[in-house]
Order: sequence, then structure tokens, then C-alpha cells
Amino acid sequence: MQSLRTPDDRFANLPDYPFAPNYVDIDDQDGGTLRVHYLDEGPADGPVVLCMHGEPSWSYLYRKMIPPMVEAGLRVIAPDLVGFGKSDKPSEKSDYTYARHVAWMQEAIVDHLDLTDATFFGQDWGGLVGLRLVAENPERFARVIIGNTGLPTGEHPPSDAFMQWQKFSQTTPVFDIGFLLNSATVTELSEGEIAAYDAPFPDDTYKEGARIFPSLVPTSVEDPAVPANKAAWEVFKKWDKPLICCFSDSDPVTAGGDKPFLALVPGAAGQPHVTVQNAHHFFQEDAAPQLAQIIIDAVTIG
Repeated sequence: MQSLRTPDDRFANLPDYPFAPNYVDIDDQDGGTLRVHYLDEGPADGPVVLCMHGEPSWSYLYRKMIPPMVEAGLRVIAPDLVGFGKSDKPSEKSDYTYARHVAWMQEAIVDHLDLTDATFFGQDWGGLVGLRLVAENPERFARVIIGNTGLPTGEHPPSDAFMQWQKFSQTTPVFDIGFLLNSATVTELSEGEIAAYDAPFPDDTYKEGARIFPSLVPTSVEDPAVPANKAAWEVFKKWDKPLICCFSDSDPVTAGGDKPFLALVPGAAGQPHVTVQNAHHFFQEDAAPQLAQIIIDAVTIG
């Protein structure tokens, strides 16, 4: 497996991103290594919150949520998925599979940091990958908080908006990351913020992971990820620890995605679920203080 590494100077002077980088080398399944980047902010002995981003963003997405959580005494872990942010980027679309993304985060984050009693927060592909991590390591997680995400098994047709996005990602000659982020927020991003989302990708050769991700979402029962996702659902159907949904009100891609969790997960009963108002798909940009407070309350109040 050949991979690319974004030059460090691409990340110089990003607005509102003062966080120190952390790196770990993991097996790339072909005998080499991949370098994975993650943020580790807050007290080392504080309650752990694992925040996972989706596509095509990176840990920059959590820059507004991290400070209030750290101020509340939480330890926030925010990795960059392989192919994104400061993590290495395999150069071929075929290098990326759903199973590999789960395995990469298992080794780089769950195992390397030896997570225990952690709170998981995930959006978009951060949820698709992270929910698998939770289901495969249930003893390591105390609660789950999700929004604008899912755990698809291919049995229900995805939304028209998602299918349009999937087609666009595979056919458009120009895959403008910053523009895409700005198009899926209610809050208008500044030029500096748009540039920060573009920073991991000096040119199109770095974008193979970002481009292929929509095609890795299981939309058919024949998808190779379906058995593992079904196995994860079996865990969640017995999950009696808290699970909180906080889906936004203006995301056409994941609208209604909370329904199976509310209906099937025992731990979702009686929890303070919320619809995040005036928020689009990347609601971390639109409602960071509210989302941070949801996490803080879940950890400190219960």
C-alpha cells in the first residue's frame, strides 16, 4: 500500500485550532505502516470522550466543542480517520474499505489509548465506524451519543439526497472539500475555515479516501459490510447503557436516522434526546456549544 502524507506547513496558522498533534503508527495490512493523527486534550485522568468525524472533514470539525468540554474536566480524543486530516492517505481507492477503517481506528485509538469507561460521540462516517467500535468493544464504553449518522444494513433504501451525494462523489471532476463543508452548514464558514478543511488535500491525489467513502455505505444486503453491521445491531439491541440521539433539523441526508436507535436500543429509553435546531449535516459548525453541553451533561449529570 502506497500512502501520502500531507506536509505539515499545510496546517500552519489554522483558525481556532491550537491543539498539539499526537501520532501513532499502525499496520497497513500490507506489511508497512500508516501514521494516524489524533487530538488528546484535557486532563489525563478526566472522563474520556471519543469524538469521531465523518467525510470529508477531519478533527478540525471539533475545534469549537473541545474547549468547553476540557473546561468541564473531560479528556477529549479526536482522531483523524485514515485518509483525512493529518493522518496518512493511502493513494488508491481500493485501499479503503469499511472493515479497514474500523480496524485502523481499533488499533490506533481503542487499543493504543486503552480506552475505558469512554463516552462515544459520532457524526456521519464517524458514527458508522465508531458504532462498530462500540459494538465490538462494549466493555470499554459507558455511553453513546450520536447525530446525523447511522449503522446501515442495506435493508432499507437510503434517502434520495444520499444517493445523489454518492453519485456526485464518484462522477464530479472537481471534489472541492472546503466548498462541500460550507454547503452542508447553516453557518457560513469563513475563508480561513474553508481553507482549513482544504488543508489536508494539497491536490486530488490525496482525496481518494474522501471520494470513495460515500460508496462504502452499505446500500444493499449484498454489501460486504452488512454481516458485521448486523452483528453490531445485535449488540445494540441489548445495549442498556445510555444512548442519546441529537440529530439536526436540516440534514436531508440523515433525516429520520434516529428512529431505529430510539426503537431498538434499550438504553435509549428515557434519555434526553434532542432535535438540534437550525443545523445542517455538519452540525458541529452550527451548534457546537449545544452539542458540547449535551456531552458534558451526559457525562457529569447522567
